[in-house]
Amino acid sequence: MTAYIWQESWDRQQTAFMPDREERFAAMLTAVDAVTDGRAPRVLDLAGGTGTIALRTLARFPDAEVTVLDQDPVLLTIAGATLAGRATIIDADLGDPGWRAKLPGETFSTEAGDPGAFDAVLTATALHWLPAERVATLYGEIREVLRPGGIFVNADHMPEESLPTLSERLRARGRQLREERYESGAATSWAEWWRRAAADEVLGPKVIERERIYPSVSHDQEWTPPALWHVDALRVAGFAEAGVLWRGGTDAAVAGLR
Repeated sequence: MTAYIWQESWDRQQTAFMPDREERFAAMLTAVDAVTDGRAPRVLDLAGGTGTIALRTLARFPDAEVTVLDQDPVLLTIAGATLAGRATIIDADLGDPGWRAKLPGETFSTEAGDPGAFDAVLTATALHWLPAERVATLYGEIREVLRPGGIFVNADHMPEESLPTLSERLRARGRQLREERYESGAATSWAEWWRRAAADEVLGPKVIERERIYPSVSHDQEWTPPALWHVDALRVAGFAEAGVLWRGGTDAAVAGLR
């Protein structure tokens, strides 16, 4: 396994699905820069997979302290290899409220000077696998690991409910273009990427491990409410401010300020 090649192939596969993927990351990191006044931030890449956000954080803020938290053994293997020595990698299940106990440091507080408190918690295209009640509770848990004034951003599939017809047209056109990319060989599909990972000498055993962790995961289980649901949930969770930071078609990034 050449980790950087797998990292690149993951990016290409994801970008085929979300052509404006980099725009949401840029919006996230611009917000992080604003809340830290240019200081090197402490960032938690939540459900971070291969460390996509972590890599972009370090490219923009070379002195940032970055933690990647995920449960997927395949994606964590890639993250661990490409971020070795540059980020803390944590294996934890966000479905378990005890995930916070695995964060760096034996004790944890949200005081501004505490080394465990994060300036930013960032996540993208990940929390739609969790049920509504768990996401709402998780938002409160995320707030507790942020320092006062810290920011949380969640970018995901969040359709604009006031534009149902346009949203469906956008999704349909996106599917058409995506299939054309797959057919031309310009990009690898989700299913094909995982098939290739299963055939890899290093990642193959991790795929088997992944299937034990997620025995019945399918895209039919995705839960994608509109952005307003997330904004309301962030406010209920105690964030001082919450709103839409970025939108691209049927995707959006919502932000909460502690």
